[in-house]
Amino acid sequence: MSTAARTRVRLATTSLAGCFGCHMSFLDIDEHLFELVELVEFDRSPLTNIKHCSPCDIGLIEGGVCNAENVHVLREFRAQCKTLVAIGACAINGGLPAQRNHIPLEACLREVYQSRAGLGASGVPNDPELPLLLDKVRPIHEVVRVDYSIPGCPPSGEAIWKFLSDLIAGRTPRLSHPMLHFD
Repeated sequence: MSTAARTRVRLATTSLAGCFGCHMSFLDIDEHLFELVELVEFDRSPLTNIKHCSPCDIGLIEGGVCNAENVHVLREFRAQCKTLVAIGACAINGGLPAQRNHIPLEACLREVYQSRAGLGASGVPNDPELPLLLDKVRPIHEVVRVDYSIPGCPPSGEAIWKFLSDLIAGRTPRLSHPMLHFD
């Protein structure tokens, strides 16, 4: 059956608290992007600038959960995705943002906003437009069910491509040890 005759898989991506490195690795699949475009229809993604996810077959999500807005986005995303894939250390275990978990939130905010020279008396931001911070940065599996994870910080483009091509083809995704690394 030709690619045109098949129904393309709907793929969405989003990012929570992190550095966006996993999305950069996603773009590092290089020439495989041309193959991917033949296999998938993109929904929510920085590539499409679609802000809310429609029903999708696969959702890729990077970043940890650090505030109320992240919780809302994650739950909405999970509800729309048949298969949810956590990508990278932040999504899987909180990653670098979770380093603040060892410090009480109030002490962390005080250190950042009130203890620095040159900041004046502005204090900790307290605007109703800012999302409410959680007491801890959490991995996404503590908030929603996750079907698969791609480890790495960030995972390589090669690992992402291998994982996606297996999943789209109906194979159980398997990454060999050399594909797993933390830069």
